[in-house]
Amino acid sequence: MKKLIVVAAAAGLISLAACNKSTPAENASDNTAAALENTADNLEAAADNATNATTENALENAADNAHAAANAAEEAGDNNVAVNAAEANAAAAKK
Repeated sequence: MKKLIVVAAAAGLISLAACNKSTPAENASDNTAAALENTADNLEAAADNATNATTENALENAADNAHAAANAAEEAGDNNVAVNAAEANAAAAKK
């Protein structure tokens, strides 16, 4: 019985993994977004340790810009996937 449960769980995990295949462009945008988020986090930490308000504000602004860039990178990857799916659907409809 235990082997049956293990096999069923493995099959479920494999099917979940197969459903979430990412394109290289999507992976690149995810990696870029993650790197920008890390940069933003580091800038926020530096702002927390700033010795004056001017430096703190500049670092917080830079962190906000990095967060915005990360969001844009993520959306660009999502849009690319949507465009590719639409193109695939249009090509399939022509056949």
